[in-house]
Amino acid sequence: MSSSYGKNLRLTIFGQSHGAAVGMTLEGIPAGSEIDFQELSAFLARRAPGRNPWSTPRKEPDEPEFLSGFVGNVSCGAPICAVIRNSNAHPDDYRDLSLVPRPGHADYTAEIKYFGFQDRSGGGHFSGRLTAPLCIAGGIAKQLLEKEGIRIMSRIYSIGEIPDEGELTDDLSRKAFPTVSDEAGKKMIDLIGRAAAQGDSVGGIAECVCTGVPAGLGDPMFDGMENRISQIAFGIPAVKGIEFGLGFEASKRRGSQNNDPFEIIDGKLQTKTNNAGGILGGITNGMPLVFRLAVKPTPSIAVEQESVRLDTKTNETLTVRGRHDPCIVPRLLPCAEAAAAVAILDAYLQRRSELYGKHGPEKAD
Repeated sequence: MSSSYGKNLRLTIFGQSHGAAVGMTLEGIPAGSEIDFQELSAFLARRAPGRNPWSTPRKEPDEPEFLSGFVGNVSCGAPICAVIRNSNAHPDDYRDLSLVPRPGHADYTAEIKYFGFQDRSGGGHFSGRLTAPLCIAGGIAKQLLEKEGIRIMSRIYSIGEIPDEGELTDDLSRKAFPTVSDEAGKKMIDLIGRAAAQGDSVGGIAECVCTGVPAGLGDPMFDGMENRISQIAFGIPAVKGIEFGLGFEASKRRGSQNNDPFEIIDGKLQTKTNNAGGILGGITNGMPLVFRLAVKPTPSIAVEQESVRLDTKTNETLTVRGRHDPCIVPRLLPCAEAAAAVAILDAYLQRRSELYGKHGPEKAD
């Protein structure tokens, strides 16, 4: 199923942007796992709309309602099911899209795929609204990983042509605009504001750094950590590319410049550099796992665009109505963290089973 992910964890996301609710089911979370729901709410608030000038004015509380899987705040072994009610939907903004598809959106391809029966309001199941339940699952996974010493953090790496400065070494989640350099952040905010004032949008790059990831997670070939993270990351609408470690920059180097030399420090093997981004042969090597996501500009813009009328096969101009982000990158950061958390926890549970059996180290002989 295209809306499901994982092997040791099984995540399924459901709902439509302007339907009654969006939600998720998550199977495979070990029974007895304690979750801090206040911390989870704070994580979801980072993705929620209508919180600042550079996001859509659509306001949704994004408070999850858990239907199963917990007794109090402790997982009970049953599948975890949670929904987020849609309380501020405007379906009338999308009434004309059955005939005139929006450029840059899935309107046309969904029309072909589902024979016109798809939910067109707000993009239906193709909407970025579906990242809210992804963040429920990711927020849960993130808390469990933190108990194992694995931390996941992110930053705005660039907006348009404006890069952040410095390296991501600390959690920036409490910053309203999470860049390492506040000066670079101000320039990015100004660029977003200028694009919005022109009825346009701007894209950028999000960076995610995962520390404390043990060596040995992942597999060669098709189940490598790059594959696992990429699969779930591309489930985030607007993601158009991904790179690990040095990424495409490695293609400009010689092997002697790109290879990460090994060394022993305090009896522990590590590498002097981390151009590989913490992954070799699809398997984590114990160094920080680093990846970046290329995020396209929001396709819903107020600028008049060229499209076609499907019933008459004629050209037509289109002005998109509705409420949209002039830049998706800031709200995408927790989604990137959520994707990483689910992928890493899925691989972590597999590795624990390989080492200790399905019951974990506490039950192993």
